[in-house]
Amino acid sequence: MIRTKICDLLGINYPIFQGGMAWVATAELAAAVSNAGGLGIIGSGNAPAAVVEKEINKIKALTDKPYGVNVMLLSPFAEEIIELVYREKVPVITTGAGNPGKYIPSLKEQGMKVIPVVPSVALAKKMEAVGADAVIAEGTEAGGHIGELTTMVLVPQVADAVKIPVIAAGGIGDGRGVISALSLGAQGVQLGTIFVCSKECVVHENYKNAIIKAGDRGTVVTGRSTGHPVRIIKNKLYREFEKLERSGASAAELERLGTGKLKLACVDGDADMGSVMAGQISGLIKEIKPVKEIIDSMIKECDMVLAGLNNSIRGEMLD
Repeated sequence: MIRTKICDLLGINYPIFQGGMAWVATAELAAAVSNAGGLGIIGSGNAPAAVVEKEINKIKALTDKPYGVNVMLLSPFAEEIIELVYREKVPVITTGAGNPGKYIPSLKEQGMKVIPVVPSVALAKKMEAVGADAVIAEGTEAGGHIGELTTMVLVPQVADAVKIPVIAAGGIGDGRGVISALSLGAQGVQLGTIFVCSKECVVHENYKNAIIKAGDRGTVVTGRSTGHPVRIIKNKLYREFEKLERSGASAAELERLGTGKLKLACVDGDADMGSVMAGQISGLIKEIKPVKEIIDSMIKECDMVLAGLNNSIRGEMLD
């Protein structure tokens, strides 16, 4: 069984986080991941506090295991969400799109663990300095909003730069990826795309099928010119976005094209004009499975990979 310091810190069986994806990471998915031994995370996205509160109430009825809420700090409701998680004493808070430093002391006073997502060494060090319990180092292979550095490059540099645990994210979807991340210095992994393709995920089946049909080059990055790049499945929306960018459109025009497109994909099932956010790991995903089966098979594969590496190394030494 794969167990690291992050498991003891959070009270989970496996060092596996589920990403707090907007419109995707509902209580149903998060509870399934927590019940299977990982850390399920509710994604607040741009939702108001009343919506997130319903999800928190729901997950409390679905599991007695640790869970988290992801706070998107650029959301217009970020302050409300912070007040909500503080009031509800949510065990784990992950954050993105901003610096949670001003919130960390009060959250930690309530015994909550705060784990920001970081795309760089500099931000990881800042998060450690303001009291974060761990950081999620997310590479550009991930779906949704991304940074520039790959997971392979980012994780070991962050692990060398901070003393708090590092969680690797981006481009991880099986046991081989988990062992690779741990070998780079991570104490755990955060997975997103593979959990989208789970039975418990409530997004539209068209969204899931678009991921399953994607090959190794099936994802593309949109919006680099705006300074907020997003990785999605290549579709009609991408081609429209690319055409608009080439025409010299303003950031405001590009943002208008993207507004509401994630909901269009997740809820309405429009995989052509919707923003089907997914990581490069999509090419490895071939079917929809229950969350428990995904996690159990991943842990089993970790053991197989370790055994195979040991045999390979011993064999080379004997030769």
